[in-house]
Amino acid sequence: MDKQLKDVIDTVQHNCHIADARHAGDYTLCVYLLKMREMYRWEQSIDFKTMLTTDDVGDWLTSREGVWDELEEQEYKNLEIDEKTFKPFENELINSTLDDKKLVYNAGLGIRSRPHFFIAELEKFIQHDDYTIFISNKEFARDMAAPPAMAQGKNIFVRRESLRRVIWEILDDARVAGLDNPLTRAMSFYDFETDPETAINQMTEVEIEYVIEHEIGEVKAGELLGKLNVANDGDQVWNEMLDTYSQTHAEIMLRAIRDHIADSITTLPKLLEDVSKGENMASLHFYFGNLTAMRKHLAPKLVDAYQQWNETGSLDLIQQSADLSKNHWLKLSQQLIEQFLAAKDSSTIEEIITENKLI
Repeated sequence: MDKQLKDVIDTVQHNCHIADARHAGDYTLCVYLLKMREMYRWEQSIDFKTMLTTDDVGDWLTSREGVWDELEEQEYKNLEIDEKTFKPFENELINSTLDDKKLVYNAGLGIRSRPHFFIAELEKFIQHDDYTIFISNKEFARDMAAPPAMAQGKNIFVRRESLRRVIWEILDDARVAGLDNPLTRAMSFYDFETDPETAINQMTEVEIEYVIEHEIGEVKAGELLGKLNVANDGDQVWNEMLDTYSQTHAEIMLRAIRDHIADSITTLPKLLEDVSKGENMASLHFYFGNLTAMRKHLAPKLVDAYQQWNETGSLDLIQQSADLSKNHWLKLSQQLIEQFLAAKDSSTIEEIITENKLI
């Protein structure tokens, strides 16, 4: 790798450190330690079968927090590529410059407006209808959160390496707990006991398709939300709600609803189609095992439907729930948008959502 590319990677990692310094406190202590453990694993190129101890990570963690103390108040750096200067969020311009270098870059805002940055090896890009899907592999710079996918406009960034790590974190926690649950059921379809590296690669290869479906669903959900209010762009109002209720219970509820809409459009129909053909049953277990507590709380009908399928093998109730889901959440979203435009009281928003679960 030439010096120019190394400098670009160092700049992206510098910006990642600033984002981490500013937002590490967003996590509970337990989640923070888990994310830092896996960040250490990534930086040191340690395989998944190697168990990490507190002694392994402790000194590194102390050193990293010291770096953050120095960087927290600094501004994000511009990127210098081919004698041109780019602001860190100029994704399209940066990627047009990196294209011949077979790299992909992304900067975006996640939950609570937390900035995320990464630069990685571009594995391939796919044109799907009017969406461009960038799939990356080896990552050269990343932050501690490293979301495995992100949609921006009609560009979708899917990070294979981060997806592998997220899947591993989820499954490792489930394995340690040692209980019969959707995640351990998903693991049973792969040889995690004797060859975890191969198993995680195989599982990632399957799950990446459903990650893409979800991100396409996110884009389509935005389009549908945009049509919900005649006088205003509903999607813009929705994003304004997220900003207004940032770091509140209402924000978590709104994000869960948006995810339910996205999955009702693309992910669930694709999963049900595949499982009905006897394919990828592990993925349906993994999907339900990976639902957040809030998503399960808001859609008990869907959770009950999964239990029926697990016990009887019948997809009927999941199919019925999926068929109801899209209209249910869009109708609720319209009500929430109208309420927000009338009065921006978060407690009222929470009450409306609580009264309109999918049951």
